[in-house]
Amino acid sequence: MQIHRLSRNEALKALGIGVVNALLLSAIMVPAFKFGIAPMPKPPSLALAQLLIGPEVPLPVGLLFHVAYVTFWSVAYVMFFWDRLTIWNALWLGFGLWVVILIVFFPLFGWGFLGLEISPKLIPASLAPHLLFAVFLSGLCRIGFKKTTPSDEEQAT
Repeated sequence: MQIHRLSRNEALKALGIGVVNALLLSAIMVPAFKFGIAPMPKPPSLALAQLLIGPEVPLPVGLLFHVAYVTFWSVAYVMFFWDRLTIWNALWLGFGLWVVILIVFFPLFGWGFLGLEISPKLIPASLAPHLLFAVFLSGLCRIGFKKTTPSDEEQAT
């Protein structure tokens, strides 16, 4: 696997895609937490911010952590899969990140392996935003990095 060195314009697009992806996910997840739909005690990004900075960290700081995290992985996706910005590769990335949150971050937050100290509902509840991350990432990359193939150019003439 070769890492694509992004041009300035490509890097700006990738960063923009990451921020837009984070904002779209936040627009779904913040209300889910506010209205008690999400079974987690708090947003994972807020739990991480509180773990690293302290327990008094407010939600906006957690949202900044969320934007940074989603943007980082969105840019990484573009760099690693430049020639294959497909829904399947985005889904594999989302799935991999989901596994990491279950076996690394949930235990760090005190929620137990797979979040089982809170509830088994955390397993599917944490999968949903990772699937949305992948779908949004793939769609935004399709819009942001339109690539033409020789057959596309032939059809245009």
